[in-house]
Amino acid sequence: MTDHEPTAAPAQTTTNKSPWKRRVIVGAVSVGALVIAWVFAVTVIPRWWAQRIGDVIDGRLAFGSFVGVVVGLIFSLLPLLVLLAAWRFRRGWAKGWRRSLMFVVIAAMLATPNLATLGIVIGNGNAAHAGERILDVDGPGFRGGTLFGVLTGVGIGIAFAFLTWSRRKNKQAAKQLKSAMARQQEQS
Repeated sequence: MTDHEPTAAPAQTTTNKSPWKRRVIVGAVSVGALVIAWVFAVTVIPRWWAQRIGDVIDGRLAFGSFVGVVVGLIFSLLPLLVLLAAWRFRRGWAKGWRRSLMFVVIAAMLATPNLATLGIVIGNGNAAHAGERILDVDGPGFRGGTLFGVLTGVGIGIAFAFLTWSRRKNKQAAKQLKSAMARQQEQS
């Protein structure tokens, strides 16, 4: 046995890149990914979404309106509820910006069907025009039903947010009244 045990060499932390270079590289890659995602969203998503909806509706007007209302309602109400939850748990957002970004990304993902339909309606590219033609033939009533569903979902979301806010406000007022009554009884 030897008296000398091997010791671990100190960890070398030599990096050739400075922090600002890393940020520039991450920023450039992020911008590139966003550009690719935007091109994909403009050239592929509208046509693909219209074909999926057209396959489901299959030219039936009443069913198209019903599917539009359901899609519009669900995929506008769910993102609003996620954003409402984010607002409710907003403590520490200055330090926890990743958490707030996560809530916004989840809400955007939940709103994707409505955003795809919006891209068809207001888009001016070839894919958007193809999506309009597909929905005219295979998905009649879907766009109008989606608009009605979105407006209904937003109305329900606003009503829910107002009721949540007023409930919290009334609880605080009741707590203040209880403490005032308790102080008044102590004084008498």
